[in-house]
Amino acid sequence: MTTWTTCSTPPHAPEAAILLREYMAEMVRRWHGRPERPAEVTEALAEMPSDDLAPPTGLLVLARHDGQLAGCAGLRWRPRWAELTRVYVRPAHRGTGGGAALLAAVEAYARSSGADRLRLDTRADLVEARALYARHGYREIPAFNDGPYAQHWFEKLLPARVGDPVAPC
Repeated sequence: MTTWTTCSTPPHAPEAAILLREYMAEMVRRWHGRPERPAEVTEALAEMPSDDLAPPTGLLVLARHDGQLAGCAGLRWRPRWAELTRVYVRPAHRGTGGGAALLAAVEAYARSSGADRLRLDTRADLVEARALYARHGYREIPAFNDGPYAQHWFEKLLPARVGDPVAPC
């Protein structure tokens, strides 16, 4: 039986930096429809930094699949809600419940921190991500931002209940 575990970590931690770079490389690759160039990934990371995915402005969650580093997801705090971002599962671990584990972890942490909803934006080419969000109760909503890569916007209302925050790594 395989298991997923999650923990929170600063985005500058070595394992977090590795996953955030892999995430951005995939975003660049899929956007351009060709292999990414290292300089493009570095530029994209600078254009859309993840530094705010740490207290007091946010949170970064890492996921492990059977002990192996396998994915990440971030939250940015807004008044009474949180923005979900940087959801990524390494290709070797896809289809094994990693997306669901990450969503459950960030939803629990957002609830325990007082957020009443999660919102996110995503691109049209990220069809797997859009399907994941829909399966887990996120519904499409009108645009709430004008991000340069935002093409679909989702929201999930979070029921009021006490949840344990994500443990630190």
